[in-house]
Amino acid sequence: MRRLLSIFLVILGFSVVFSITLINPLGPAVIPIVAITEGEVKGAVHLNVEIWKNPEEAIAMIASKKADFYVLPITVGANLYLKGMDIVLLGVHEWNVFYMVISKDETFSNWKDLVGKEIYTAHGRGQTVDVLMRYLMTEEGVVPDKDVKILYAPPQEIVALFKSGKIKFAALPEPFVTMCVLGGKGRIVLDFQKVWGDKMGIPPRLPIAGLFTSKKFLKEYPMVVEKVVELFKNSVEWMNKNLDEALVPTKKFLNIPTPVLKESMKRTKFYYVDIEECEKEVTLFLKKLNELYPEGMPGVPDEGFYAR
Repeated sequence: MRRLLSIFLVILGFSVVFSITLINPLGPAVIPIVAITEGEVKGAVHLNVEIWKNPEEAIAMIASKKADFYVLPITVGANLYLKGMDIVLLGVHEWNVFYMVISKDETFSNWKDLVGKEIYTAHGRGQTVDVLMRYLMTEEGVVPDKDVKILYAPPQEIVALFKSGKIKFAALPEPFVTMCVLGGKGRIVLDFQKVWGDKMGIPPRLPIAGLFTSKKFLKEYPMVVEKVVELFKNSVEWMNKNLDEALVPTKKFLNIPTPVLKESMKRTKFYYVDIEECEKEVTLFLKKLNELYPEGMPGVPDEGFYAR
């Protein structure tokens, strides 16, 4: 009852602070929200931030209604919606993170250069960069798994194998890309965001992750959602203007040296775009994933997936 009263007062325009929960993934995605956790940005709402370590943990928190807002990969949110979960996408804030690295003794001009070779990528089949690789290979007449062997491993393991010379090609997200190339062991030869943009005739970016809530919460408390979006957006903007300061508290979350994170942020782009401005890009992305990997993206969400 007290929380409902606080929400009611906020809707009436009073400056009342009440607490709601935002869940956010462990990893570089914590950097855009440290302004919230450290109190660098404040608003009419107080966001209690909890960190999830894997999608299963996030899904459990959403299903048990332990969170009001959720930062998720777009693909995870889309699949939850397709399974009937009450979830809507408010906006996208992570756009650039995937790159291809090769060892210093290899060359790469197109995917045909990898015929008869193998490339490693993080985790398992169906994640974003895996699907993109398969799409790009097919476009150039290269048959994935036949002409080029695609192998999977945890990103930390790929970095170790790459730096030891046991892996020659890898497609990874930051900051693991930076870890591979530091010390001159390799170089970046392909920006997946740029290639995607060139192929699709859109800006060189991918809708990788964003901010979600439930349709029920959006319908009942639209002004509160507006305040949360504003706070989240301000946090991302603060990070971009104060990167050195933003990286300091990440030590509490990440076991990655600050210089590595700072270097990786040159290629990692976080900026908040309201869904009204990027819905077409998200839909195009999900449609292509559905075409290329229906096992992982069995359908394409309808317009109910997007906050209105």
